[in-house]
Amino acid sequence: MNKITVKELTTWLDEQLQPHLFQDYAPNGLQVQGKSEIKKVIFGVTASLALIEEAIKKQADAIIVHHGWFWKNEDAKIINAKYQRLAKLVKHDINLIAYHLPLDAHPQWGNNAMLAQVLGLRANYVDNKPQTFGRGDLIWLGQPSRDVATAGQLADVIHQKLNRSPLFIGEAERPIKTVAWCTGGAQGMFEEAILAGADAYITGEASEQVFHLAQEYGVAYYAAGHHATERYGVQGLMRVMQAQYPELELEYVELDNPV
Repeated sequence: MNKITVKELTTWLDEQLQPHLFQDYAPNGLQVQGKSEIKKVIFGVTASLALIEEAIKKQADAIIVHHGWFWKNEDAKIINAKYQRLAKLVKHDINLIAYHLPLDAHPQWGNNAMLAQVLGLRANYVDNKPQTFGRGDLIWLGQPSRDVATAGQLADVIHQKLNRSPLFIGEAERPIKTVAWCTGGAQGMFEEAILAGADAYITGEASEQVFHLAQEYGVAYYAAGHHATERYGVQGLMRVMQAQYPELELEYVELDNPV
C-alpha cells in the first residue's frame, strides 16, 4: 500500500509528540482536513501562502509545519490573507497538520535538540533527559562545543552554521562555559537563563530590554532568527517519519525568512 490514512498519521504523530502535555497557543495536530489518504507530504516552518503554493505545485496531500494557524487571541474572521491561504488549501484538498510547543520540546528531534546538533552545543542531562527549565521547561542548558571558548567564537559558529549573522550583544572576548538556548521568540526568557547561571543565551528574536540585561549582567545574547532556529525540528520529524513510513514521499521546503 502506497498511502496511509490521515487518522493513522495523526495518531502516530500524537504518540511521538504528546501534545496533551502542553498548554499551547494554537491547536496541535490536524488543523484543516483534506483528503482522507496521504502519499506526498510537504514539511515547512510556517503555513504561509508561499508554502501552500509549493505544496500545490508538488501535488502534496498534506503539509506539516511548526507554525500553523488559529492562534489564541487572533482575529477569528476568515478574511484577507487568512482567507487566501485557507481557500487554496481547501480547493486542493490538502491537510494542514501543525505542532508548536511539542515540536520545540521533543528531546531527540525537537527544535532545541536539533539546534544543539547544528551548533555543536552539548546539553546537560539529568536522569537521562536534557536539563531544561523556565516556562514550560522549554529552555535547555549545556556547554558550547569544545572548540568554542569565547562569546565571539560562538557568534562565529552561529553565523557559519545558520548561514546568517546573529544579532550579538556582548563582549567578543568574554569567556563562556555555560550556554542556555530556546528557539524562536523566547527573548522574554532571557532573565530566567541569566538566573540559571548561563554565560550566553541563544534564541531567535530580540526586544529592546535584552540589550540592557545583557550589558548589566555580562551575559552574551544572540538573536539568531526565529525562522533560522526553528527550521530543524520539522526536518528531524521528517526523517523519523520517513523511517516509520518508507512508502510515503516526504520533502522539506525551505522558504527563507530573515526574521
